[in-house]
Formats: sequence, structure tokens, C-alpha cells
Amino acid sequence: MPELPEVETICKALRLGGRGAPSIVGWQIERAEVLWQKTLAKPGLVEFLQRIEKQQVMDVLRRGKFIIIQLSKDFLVIHLRMSGDVRVEPDEMDLLFHDRLVVWFQNGYHLAFNDTRKFGRVWLLKELDGLLNRLGPEPLEIVDAEKFYQRLVSRHRQLKPLLMDQTFLSGMGNIYTDEALHIAGIHPLTISAQLNREQAQKLLLAIQQVLAKGIEHNGASIDWIYRGGNFQNEFRVYGRSGQACPICGTLIEKIVVGQRGTHFCPVCQFHPLSCQTTEKEG
Repeated sequence: MPELPEVETICKALRLGGRGAPSIVGWQIERAEVLWQKTLAKPGLVEFLQRIEKQQVMDVLRRGKFIIIQLSKDFLVIHLRMSGDVRVEPDEMDLLFHDRLVVWFQNGYHLAFNDTRKFGRVWLLKELDGLLNRLGPEPLEIVDAEKFYQRLVSRHRQLKPLLMDQTFLSGMGNIYTDEALHIAGIHPLTISAQLNREQAQKLLLAIQQVLAKGIEHNGASIDWIYRGGNFQNEFRVYGRSGQACPICGTLIEKIVVGQRGTHFCPVCQFHPLSCQTTEKEG
């Protein structure tokens, strides 16, 4: 699943130009086409097609893992989920088999939402609060380490599922959570309420460090879903089970935590319960 750095890279490309396409800001929508109706979460199909016509793209923003295209009257919101991606192409380019929704612009370009597994969703909304108000804070915007510590110790959850819970922190996923925990030297099974202030501060700084580096590298390209980033070349533990830890040389191990494959160094991130695989993802 594309995580915060990958979604930020996509939003930046849509806003400023990139990934082989120009900026869409200022473009006027001619029409839209929904090729798989369940992709459209809200509103209904007829209302969506009518409302989006002739609107102009004003800006492109990100909140958590949501792509927010601010239009002249509404917000077009896209969540990529497991396998989504967006392309901006000239109209002479053919649509692809897994394209689920297409926005056609008046200047001869279109934006296509492609989603192999059909989990992604698109909304056309007048207000964002109803969709986004349950999201936790943006990790890169947290400046108060004490408040972050208090939020951690107020929970009693394993860190890996907690950090991936979008109501706790918005934008974190499997890759960047594993990487941040390794930087902080904290095992993914550690209970959040057991952290001290120093550990919480180290964890916050590690999260911000790995996300900033991920954005700098345009995200990570690890499968067919998202291509174009090179942060995969910087991985310390994720996807490296059986390889040497870059800090101590111990072989990286992989366990299942919250139903997700989880990579860690058993020495740098020592925990006596490292063989357990409890707690489902929140």
C-alpha cells in the first residue's frame, strides 16, 4: 500500500508537475467517467457526474494517505488503499485495463485512477470534515514530544499496530513503521504504555526522520503498484529478513504482528516476547 511518502510524491507531482506529467492546477474538468461504480464512495453516480463538470482544479493537498484535489466548488478525494495509483496523460494515450475512474480535462489530458484490487475509493465532497475528522495528527507536524509521549502511554497497545492506526497517526504504514522502530531501537511488540519519555522522543524523531527521507527519495518502489521512488535502496530492516542488520550485523528477523509481516533486529530491538504474534491491527 502506498504510504505517506508515496502519496506525498503523487500529490506533489499533481500540484507542481512530475512523474512525466504537467501540473493539473488551473485545469478545467470537461467530464468524468466511472468505469467501476464501487470505486465511487460518495455521492451517487449521477450526482457525481453532474457536479464535477466544468469545475477547475485549484490545488492538490494531502492528509494522511488521502489525495485531496481542491476544486472550485468541491473536493475530489482519492484513497489508493492497497493497489491504487493515478496517472495524468494526454487523451491519445489508451486507458488501462484496471482504470476505475477517469477525469477528462478540457485541455486534452485526463487523470486516470487505476486500482487492480478494487479497494481504492473516490469521493466528491463539499466538506472534508466528515471523512477526515477521525484521522490522527500528521507525524511531520508534531512538535510537542511530551504530548506524543502522553498519547502513547494513554494507550496499552503493541507499538506496531498502534503506529499504523490512522486514528493515532495519519499516514504511517508497514514499511515506514518497521524502519522507524529500528532507528529508535524499539521492538514492534513493545507496549506503548511502557515507554519512557526518552524512548518516546527517540521514536518521534525516528518517525519524522524516516518519513522525511522517504519523501526525499520519492517513496519506495517495491512492487507493480507504485514505481518511481528509490527509498527501497535505503531500507534498514523492511523486506530484509535473513540479511545483516546495518548496525550490529545480526540477521534481520520477520514475525507477524497485527496480521502484518514485521521486520526487526533481535539485538538492536531486543524484546523478551519477540516470538509472539498477538494483537490484531486496529
